[in-house]
Amino acid sequence: MAHNEKFYVYVLQSLKDFSFYIGQCDDLDCRMSKHTDGLSQYTSGKGPWRLRYFECFKSRSEAILREKAIKKKKSRKYIEWLVSSRFEHAIVDFE
Repeated sequence: MAHNEKFYVYVLQSLKDFSFYIGQCDDLDCRMSKHTDGLSQYTSGKGPWRLRYFECFKSRSEAILREKAIKKKKSRKYIEWLVSSRFEHAIVDFE
């Protein structure tokens, strides 16, 4: 693994129906482009999307564990708390 390699867990929110999508990747810009361009099966019909939150990890296995932990909560309230409680999260529109 390269020294500067990063992995991300991210939360998107649909501006169409306000649902959330949680994912993980190694290139956040590229992944956001795929969501924006409709190349992600789950998110293609619910755009535009807003990146509401992300976390960085040193390994994919850490990112996958965190993604699973968030999804395991199965709680919209938890995701809303996560998004609103962190000052360092990004807010970016992808239309």
